[in-house]
Amino acid sequence: MDLLPALPPADPSDRYAVRHVTVLWLSSDKSDHTRRAYYADLAAWLSWCDRSGLDPLRARRADVDAWKTTLTVTGRDGVPRPAAPSTVARTLAGVSSWYRYLQSNDVTDTNPIGAVTRPKRAKASPRSALDERSTAALLDHVESRALRLDTEAAWRDAALVALLFYTGLRVSGITTATVADLDTDAGHTILRYTGKGGQRDFVPVVAPALRPLARYLGRRADRAGVAPERLTGPLLATTPHPHDPAKPGGKPLRQRDVWQALRRFADAAGLPAAATISPHTARRTTGTLLLAHNVPVQKVQDLLGHADIRTTRDRYDAHRHKLDSSPAHTLAQILAEHRGRT
Repeated sequence: MDLLPALPPADPSDRYAVRHVTVLWLSSDKSDHTRRAYYADLAAWLSWCDRSGLDPLRARRADVDAWKTTLTVTGRDGVPRPAAPSTVARTLAGVSSWYRYLQSNDVTDTNPIGAVTRPKRAKASPRSALDERSTAALLDHVESRALRLDTEAAWRDAALVALLFYTGLRVSGITTATVADLDTDAGHTILRYTGKGGQRDFVPVVAPALRPLARYLGRRADRAGVAPERLTGPLLATTPHPHDPAKPGGKPLRQRDVWQALRRFADAAGLPAAATISPHTARRTTGTLLLAHNVPVQKVQDLLGHADIRTTRDRYDAHRHKLDSSPAHTLAQILAEHRGRT
């Protein structure tokens, strides 16, 4: 917190000093991911204020309008580019949350971002979902691979992919889950997880996902010399390095591990979208396929844990299926009977 510019120095004698209140703002009801994102957004705003010689507690809407035009993101090639509208909107929302918290504690009277026009997010998803055939091919590939190799790591990978596609969980919900989060309720195996905003929830683990998960946990228990029900630690963990005793495994998979594994398996399964697949592709696929098969949007919203049903309706009702059923295809068939006659 001491690294944030443009704010008055910390005052230990003042419990409502802006830096102290900012710590409380970041700490209250936010996941680690959200805290990191909000801190980065606030740091960007305060850095601009510092360069501009502006006291952020006296900022006005015009200042925010000037700042948002400077927002950039740096691509993998190291070249800065103007931030996408969704990035600008998210950044403004983060900083506005800080100002609202300051207002609620009488640290400032105004929120200069409150009246700022924010870019509208496009309804169409920036990332596509897999179709049914590709999804089935990927799931079949990882399970066939596990049957062929029959190793702990191969069964873990099969369980990972199955959990992603059959539960629709965000990748963080899976990578932070522990073995103790597996439970039973009303005859169903369930997985308790931490969702967005730190909320705890649960999702059923259906048979096609439970099958590779049980094989993985069995292999892992055999290696550890314990019964599967006595296992502890991350639900999906790294395995011991075969040649390096300093890497005994047992650590939770990182989101980067999941990302790389998905692309590797998608490529091996021959999926055309292998180069662009991500963990969120699995989540989007789950919602898209369910909606395409007439599952009520409220049920899909509940499974995916969306706070607003419009997120489910507008961003997961895949444009691919809208294209498939477009009346433009009917028009093409109608005109096809008459084309070439003149």
